[in-house]
Amino acid sequence: MATPEFVLALREKIGTDWLWLTGVTAVVLRGDEVLLVKRADNGQWTAVTGIVDPAEEPAIAAERETLEEAGVVVRAEAITWVHVLPPHVYENGDQSQFLDIAFRCSWVSGDPYPADGENTEARWFPLDALPPMSDDMSRRIRLAVEFDGTTRFER
Repeated sequence: MATPEFVLALREKIGTDWLWLTGVTAVVLRGDEVLLVKRADNGQWTAVTGIVDPAEEPAIAAERETLEEAGVVVRAEAITWVHVLPPHVYENGDQSQFLDIAFRCSWVSGDPYPADGENTEARWFPLDALPPMSDDMSRRIRLAVEFDGTTRFER
């Protein structure tokens, strides 16, 4: 499901007004490969991303989103970057902004496929042959790959 039920319930009360949400990015690594999904809404390749449900631990959200979106079981290992994404206005007028918590995750099992309709493709890419993607997404991946035990924060 693209929009969580709790967001839909909030939207019934606030309409399209600005909504602050917590999101996660799961940068899933398997040796020298990274798991990427091709988003159905804009055709862009990204790491798995999603919204943290109320009272859900962010690491659990990263693991859950990866299973829901790509059919892959992962283990969240570390927070690599915490940053605020720019405000976004969706086609229907909904306004949102996300605090993104990026995780370095390790592959446990499963072969990737577009499991829930949010993506049209899901597959492993060699780290030295990534498809075109936003600078922000490239940085999320790079910080996870180069993780040295220090979580990055914007200042």
